[in-house]
Amino acid sequence: CVCTENCFVPTSEIIAVEEAELNKKQRNGGKWQKMGKPHAFTVYYVKKARNHRWRCSDVTFWCADEHLCNQWIQALKELLEMQKSRPKQLLVYINPYGGKRQGKRIYEQKVAPLFSLASISTDVVITEHANHAKDNLFEVNINKYDGVVCVGGDGMFSEVMHGLIGRMQKDSGIDQNNPKAPLVQCNIRIGIIPAGSTDCICYSTIGISDPVTSALHIIVGDCQPLDVCSVHHNSTFLKYCVSLLGYGFYGDILKDSEKKRWMGPMRYDYSGFKTFLTHHYYEGTISFQPAKHTLGSPRDKYTCRTGCYICKRSEQQLAQQQKQCGLKHEEEEWKVIKGKFLAINAVNMSCACPRSPKGLSPAAHLADGSADLILVRKCSRFDFLRYLVRHTNQDDQFDFSFVDVHRVKSFQFTSKLSEDNESNVTDVGKKRFGHFCRDHPACCCNIANSTWNCDGETLESSAIEVRVHCQLMKLFARGIEETCKDEAAYRQSSVEQLL
Repeated sequence: CVCTENCFVPTSEIIAVEEAELNKKQRNGGKWQKMGKPHAFTVYYVKKARNHRWRCSDVTFWCADEHLCNQWIQALKELLEMQKSRPKQLLVYINPYGGKRQGKRIYEQKVAPLFSLASISTDVVITEHANHAKDNLFEVNINKYDGVVCVGGDGMFSEVMHGLIGRMQKDSGIDQNNPKAPLVQCNIRIGIIPAGSTDCICYSTIGISDPVTSALHIIVGDCQPLDVCSVHHNSTFLKYCVSLLGYGFYGDILKDSEKKRWMGPMRYDYSGFKTFLTHHYYEGTISFQPAKHTLGSPRDKYTCRTGCYICKRSEQQLAQQQKQCGLKHEEEEWKVIKGKFLAINAVNMSCACPRSPKGLSPAAHLADGSADLILVRKCSRFDFLRYLVRHTNQDDQFDFSFVDVHRVKSFQFTSKLSEDNESNVTDVGKKRFGHFCRDHPACCCNIANSTWNCDGETLESSAIEVRVHCQLMKLFARGIEETCKDEAAYRQSSVEQLL
């Protein structure tokens, strides 16, 4: 066989193999003319470009022997059949209203042709209302699918995630309202085709928000475990969270932006600027259990990458710790912090995006069974601006006297207003008004509670209990790949020194 170019492609990154028809120009070209009637086959494969972008490329092989050509085609197809992690049947949910309303077009033009090329069968559902996908996942025969794909933004992903995890707990007889219940892992992978206003989860797990790249990760059958937080209030289940759980600044932005959906993605910029100018702080109490099983720290330089060593070791140590302690692990020491906060953020991942390439917590890990709890105490507006600017550059964003960060496996928050509600209601009203008028005389505001921003959705209660569930679900992803082999070697040696 003869190929027109030199390349090396691992079997795991071959997309498909097909018999090729040679056009007249190719048949009449130089050395192929000597073959008489040449035969050919084309190999479609993943070609990696800059900034973690993947593309479907192809290379064609010619040979004079038809039998040899067919042997090659058969051998390569058998190799692909041996890739057991690859999906053959997918359930696809498309949100036609999210982002710039391009979800259906993106899927049909960029994704569906690749699935067809890879011989993947799909059942497509166009969602018609909120929670359509979530409700549908409780009804379908989920066992016939190798994965579920959501086409949309982070909101669409959250809906599919809630449907899958909820279905798994229901089938297993697990009460989601019990905050201490051990949840059953969801083995059905979720694929994300980014088509929304924000695609933070896709960016943080692949390294880029690009529909073709995401589709190729699905086709080759990548698998990335992901931690999930459960959020409860008074033994009532509220939400699951995989990226940001934010109170104060990010909660206020979300609450304000929800009123301005007509502005499209620009509403976040407007609401962010407006919220920054109001500069509200909120009093409350944070209680948390440190994640002693983890190997890294929020302040270290070891970011989560493909095949992350820290995630694997942390998972093993957490399992060993729970096995040794049994039920006693629930009785571990809690640390309590009271104060006035501009922002309280808990993140399961870096929360990186194009505007903030390092994210809210650059060293947060995808699957180590912990969350990074970031407490931004009351400070001047100028200092808070300095902190926000750190999200866009390479500086240590936790290097401020008013910022604390802790790696936790569970935490609870109660606002000052909720605590005061245990006393006389009239007195609470006086405290509430007097407190904020004294600190904000210009605006004379009387806002005592913020809103929790849970993966872009608001929570009704400010008092919550949060628990991290290690690797509760899986994505069609592999984490962000290293861009340099030397850098990878350096990181590995650094981690070993750390341990």
